[in-house]
Amino acid sequence: MSRRVFSGDTTYFPGIEQIRYEGPESDNPLAFKAYDRERVIGGKTMEEHLRFAVCYWHNFCATGADPFGPGTRELAWAQGPDKARVARDRMDAAFEFFTKLNIPFWCFHDFDMAWEGATIGESEKNIQVMVDLATERQQETGMRLLWGTANMFSNPRYMNGASTNPDFNVVAYAASQVKAALDATVELGGQNYVFWGGREGYAYLQNTDTKRELEHLAIFLDKAREYGRSIGFEGTFLIEPKPMEPMYHQYDFDAQTVIGFLRHHGLDGDFKLNIEANHATLAGHAFAHDLQMGADAGLLGSIDANIGNPQNGWDTDQFPSDVYDTVHAMMVVLRMGGLGDGGLNFDAKVRRESTDLEDTFIAHIGGMDCFARGLIIADRVLADSRTRELREGRYTSFDSGDGKRFEKGELSLTDLRSLAIAHGEPEKISGKQELLENLINDHIVRGAS
Repeated sequence: MSRRVFSGDTTYFPGIEQIRYEGPESDNPLAFKAYDRERVIGGKTMEEHLRFAVCYWHNFCATGADPFGPGTRELAWAQGPDKARVARDRMDAAFEFFTKLNIPFWCFHDFDMAWEGATIGESEKNIQVMVDLATERQQETGMRLLWGTANMFSNPRYMNGASTNPDFNVVAYAASQVKAALDATVELGGQNYVFWGGREGYAYLQNTDTKRELEHLAIFLDKAREYGRSIGFEGTFLIEPKPMEPMYHQYDFDAQTVIGFLRHHGLDGDFKLNIEANHATLAGHAFAHDLQMGADAGLLGSIDANIGNPQNGWDTDQFPSDVYDTVHAMMVVLRMGGLGDGGLNFDAKVRRESTDLEDTFIAHIGGMDCFARGLIIADRVLADSRTRELREGRYTSFDSGDGKRFEKGELSLTDLRSLAIAHGEPEKISGKQELLENLINDHIVRGAS
């Protein structure tokens, strides 16, 4: 059943009806070609597998400004000096967009949904005003909140970090922000809460006590967990890795770095990872690599779905358009049994040169179709016994005999030496990488119909 389209006093996207599935033969740019949300794949509908979400910040706050020039998008809902009025108009535009796109979830930062006040108390009141309005909008439309978070990187007070700041007063201020954002997330029924440490790192080693800062980060996260549970938050806390930008050396570099940090500080029972594709590639990894590391650790919680420009060394936050990437990503997700209460949030923005209102719809439609195709093809790849045998067959020597004993920890180093002498030089066994690549490409070329 479709979500109810929000219709406020003003229509911000005139002429655009609720987006429907029209199939691969459609040439309508405002229709889904692959994302048929009720289609069942592997026992679940596409909507249940993918759990798509729209982010608030890129779509309803950003104007296309970059370091070389002002914005190119004129946002009809962001006009005038009255911040409260702008915030209400922005939310109306957001819920009109969400429901016309017919997507199940949304995500927010505190100060893209609300506006920051002159004091902590004023900011908290502003957030509460917008939470009350968002509650009404969710009830009217059936929209749900995938996750909330706090922006602790834009304000100049956080130039040296938030929870890792060398000034305790800044750490305390950051805590007040997280408290308010957690309150908002719980009130709106958010299923997760995200920490992105955009400035949790350092620029110069010789004026930084890294050991102390990492310990402060762990204490801060522990206190956030403690408070969240005390107010009834039953969801997952998520850490979003990124190697750099804006800070030179961020403490949450990649999936494995975060996994080690969480385990070292005993936080892995409540925290998981929110993997962003563009962040993984900035760390020198494939998107699927960081997903797999999270899945292997049992700590893959959610995904920020985007793609980077391989010619640029920064976070371009483009909408996903590479089916090869989405196939490999969805193979990881399907193997681990799904994302649970996580989802696929489009932390992506239209290009600065894309200035028509319909462009944001077209971008999301393309991203949703790209992941829908990835889901269909990944399911077929995993069902292909050849691909499974090629992967699993490389490890058959550990399925019985001495290999099985090794996996159980029953063989000493001396035992292993003796076995090596007895067996002699191992034979070379092909990894068959090219064959497996070709099999996956064959499935991709056959398409997602």
